[in-house]
Amino acid sequence: MITKRIIPCLDVRNGRVVKGVNFTGLRDVDSPVTLAKKYSDGGADELVFYDITASAEGRSIFTDILREAAKCVFIPLTVGGGISTIEDFDRVLKCGADKVSVNSGAIADPTLISRAAERYGSQCVVISADVKRVGGEWHVFAKGGRIDTGMEAISWIARCVSLGAGEVVVNSMDTDGVCGGFDIPLIRAVCDAVTVPVIASGGAGSALDFIKLFTEVPECSAGLAASIFHYGNVTIEDLKKTLASAGIPVRL
Repeated sequence: MITKRIIPCLDVRNGRVVKGVNFTGLRDVDSPVTLAKKYSDGGADELVFYDITASAEGRSIFTDILREAAKCVFIPLTVGGGISTIEDFDRVLKCGADKVSVNSGAIADPTLISRAAERYGSQCVVISADVKRVGGEWHVFAKGGRIDTGMEAISWIARCVSLGAGEVVVNSMDTDGVCGGFDIPLIRAVCDAVTVPVIASGGAGSALDFIKLFTEVPECSAGLAASIFHYGNVTIEDLKKTLASAGIPVRL
């Protein structure tokens, strides 16, 4: 049986991990290198790094912090933020990333997905979609959640997979940082639309939220969270024990 993955997310701004609510009100948390080592040693299945202002500021993703983190992380590392060219993929992979997450860059040029998949393999290309309800439907947002593209989210995600994305991270802007649970209807809709692994992100506040996610949307591959781990609501080790007790397969 395929185990469910538990993935901490490090949102990095100006060299520090930060966290907000609904993509706003960012607060300082800790050093990304310190947290990366803590989570790697603490039983995380993977790690995700987002340089959350790179796209909005029109600059390349950080590399010095990435190199330092990669030295002390012994689990798969996905990195995103400001990825808009094949050269960006190449640079991030050479700094130690295993997978590259793209959002605004793919919105601006969808062929980036197919070109990256052809060069590095689909397993290396992750589409990250920032999604929010607008007027009764889900829209994709760009530039770190700042710009409503007007595109319907589910069809956009399905298109990205058809172009070669091997994994999907669904960031619910409506539940982000609220700690009230994952956006189950959104995650279910995405899982119904694609056949690649789907990672749910946004809203986890307790172990019960992960149990609900994997029970109600068994096709979901992983749960990604930040606040719940950063602020000590629960440790990854305890979360996994709780999931295992609930009959949900995890790597202990």
